[in-house]
Amino acid sequence: MPRPTPAQIAYGSATVVISALAMLLLSQTRTGLGVGVVAVAALALGLLVAVTVPLPRTAARAARANEPQTTAAPGSAAASAPPAVSFAARRVTGRRAPARAGGSRIREHSLRR
Repeated sequence: MPRPTPAQIAYGSATVVISALAMLLLSQTRTGLGVGVVAVAALALGLLVAVTVPLPRTAARAARANEPQTTAAPGSAAASAPPAVSFAARRVTGRRAPARAGGSRIREHSLRR
C-alpha cells in the first residue's frame, strides 16, 4: 500500500476537523450517540477526501501525457538527434554520456518503488 502524501494528510485532517465542527454546530446534538455519529461521519468524509486528492505528477510525465503521440520518420532530423544529456554529465567527463535504454525515464526519481 503506498504511503499517503503530505497533501492527502493535510486535506483529510482539515476535512475531519471542519466537517465535525460544522455538523456539531448545525445538529446541536448533546448526546453521546449523536456526537459519535458525527465523529464517524466526519472521519468517513475525511478519508474520502484524502483518497481522492490527485497524486503528484512530475513535469516530464505531465508534458509527456499532454503531447500528441507521433513517430519520427527514419531519415528525419528528429530521428537522428542525439539523446539529451545533462550539463553536469558533460562537465564531469568532458564528453557526452552514452545513451541508456529507456531514456525517457532519466528524470524520474530514483527512490520510487
